Amino acid sequence: MRDLSLDQLRSFTDVVELGSFSAAAERRGLTQPAISLQLRQLERRLGVRLIERVGRRAGPTAAGMALLAHARRIERAVGEALEELAPHAAGVAGRVRIGTGATACIYLLPDVLRGLRQRFPALEITVRTGNTAEVLKAIEENALDLGLVTLPAPGRAFAVTPALADEFLLFSPLASQPPAIPLTPEAVAALPLVLYEPGGHTRRVVDEWFAAAGLHPVPSMSLGSVEAIKELVGAGLGHAILPGMAWRDSDAPRLSARSLVPRLERQLALVLRRDKPRHPGLREMLRALEACFASRGGR
Repeated sequence: MRDLSLDQLRSFTDVVELGSFSAAAERRGLTQPAISLQLRQLERRLGVRLIERVGRRAGPTAAGMALLAHARRIERAVGEALEELAPHAAGVAGRVRIGTGATACIYLLPDVLRGLRQRFPALEITVRTGNTAEVLKAIEENALDLGLVTLPAPGRAFAVTPALADEFLLFSPLASQPPAIPLTPEAVAALPLVLYEPGGHTRRVVDEWFAAAGLHPVPSMSLGSVEAIKELVGAGLGHAILPGMAWRDSDAPRLSARSLVPRLERQLALVLRRDKPRHPGLREMLRALEACFASRGGR
């Protein structure tokens, strides 16, 4: 065990789960060469090849699959040990692992995490982005402590607390706003649209809103980043339906945002395992999130 590190094992599991060294590097907040080095060191220490290329994706070898189950058990065991030790610390310390979608990670969490960091500098906070199914799976496996996800969140093992209703809005270029008429599916479908790429919850919600009116518009462009979509809209290349959470006051000089008719929204919720111990760090995280929701008119 002398040359085996938890960082190496975490990087290995991230590469397997995401299928990409670059995606694993982004999740870990490291460079791609750093992730590659950790994997080479782990393979050298164990004397086996763990990762192989399958097309454009990085996948586990047979030895990698065997290690994966052990690596996940090790991470769970370490997390459980930290949770048990946290109440014995002099202050709020330990680790909180939270999973959420990319939009909430960009537009909601930074202020919450900044306040926690200022008040509890010894508290280690890990954030993982993913869709609802991915976050729920990680919570069930105790790889995450807490999730902020879009409902529904099925599973008898989960304690689910509705947190915030996030209204979807039509983002338009300030220079070419749609007429001052109700933004019905028919009116919006007639506009050039820049939508979130298919497969994600955001796009599914938008498609269902159109489908309820018997419409299936084809967007002029589809992207996987809310920020990138806003940039294209600001450049006058179309209109976008995005979560209202994505609106910032700094968008006002180049964008407008209006409600849809009928109203379209998603419900965000906090999800934990029912048997999850609420150690001090986790309790403080929950308090900070609940205060944030209250300030936005949630719950």
